[in-house]
Amino acid sequence: MTAKTVSSAPPVKKTSLRQALLAPVRLAMGLIDIPMRAWQKLTGLNGMAGVFLAPNMLIFTVFVLLPLVINFIYSTTSGSAIFLQNRTYVGADQYRILFDCGSYLDPSTCAADTFWAAVRNTAVFVVFQVTAMLIAALATALILNRELSNRGFWRAAFFFPVLLSPVVVGLIWKWILQREGLLNFALSPFGFEPFSWLSDRFWAFFFAVFVSVWAHMGFYALILLAGLQAIPRDLYEAAAMDSAGPTRIFRRITLPLLMPNLIVVLVLALIRAVQIFDEVFVLTGGGPGTSTMYITQYIYETGFASSLRNPGLASAASILMGIVLVILTLIQLGVSSRNEKKGARQ
Repeated sequence: MTAKTVSSAPPVKKTSLRQALLAPVRLAMGLIDIPMRAWQKLTGLNGMAGVFLAPNMLIFTVFVLLPLVINFIYSTTSGSAIFLQNRTYVGADQYRILFDCGSYLDPSTCAADTFWAAVRNTAVFVVFQVTAMLIAALATALILNRELSNRGFWRAAFFFPVLLSPVVVGLIWKWILQREGLLNFALSPFGFEPFSWLSDRFWAFFFAVFVSVWAHMGFYALILLAGLQAIPRDLYEAAAMDSAGPTRIFRRITLPLLMPNLIVVLVLALIRAVQIFDEVFVLTGGGPGTSTMYITQYIYETGFASSLRNPGLASAASILMGIVLVILTLIQLGVSSRNEKKGARQ
């Protein structure tokens, strides 16, 4: 009896300690419960949703909605001053400057020639980068969907660059591509002379696309891999019984059933490509010249970095870019909604 009494004593102490530690928490929750119950009686159960949404809406208003309004106000002013009270209201003049062009295909005929050069560079970058991203992500997803040895390791390896900071990605590849970098060292045994890869317009653009694809491909490959794993295996078994070849299976089964995921990847990649900045800015700084200056870098340099900074012009450019991103987002939502309705009917 004594042994049992001694052995049961520690749990009692632990319980008492736990209750003592939880007592302030219970007290605080009880105090919070009083106004919450009163509010629920006043507004009903549905009104409680507003209570829980209020903190998020406050954060959204302060850090998203309010900056958007301020940014729009800046786009209607001129001057290099930062504070609004020191700036001059000019209405839509900043937008007129951006659209004052003899030919939008020739930036040299535009008042804001650097802006349209950045727009042209961004458009070319988006075409090549998104195309390469789709092909690389799809090929990677198809490979990782096979029965590979150490498949978990390979999936993690392809996803790992996504976890890196864009600045780190840019610094790594800048070190590899510099004249005394790893790439020239690897090519020197084959008789290649050291070459400044990032000082050549073609190679600077090529590596801007390549590094961007390398850094973000794992995320899109993961989306496509999830779509591949959702395809019923019975369809492939039936196709194999009908002696269908790999190309026919891919065209008739894999690609159509993977199309919703491909559309999502396409729209997300478009949005990301339009916003490209971090890794390319660290990698090339927009050079050589303005060959790799994209619209986000133009906004940054016009608003903050340039000695002749013009926050109003930068704000107007960012508003225009925001409109493009909203359109792309609406397309994504519309396509997703249509696919969901189509899937529900089927």
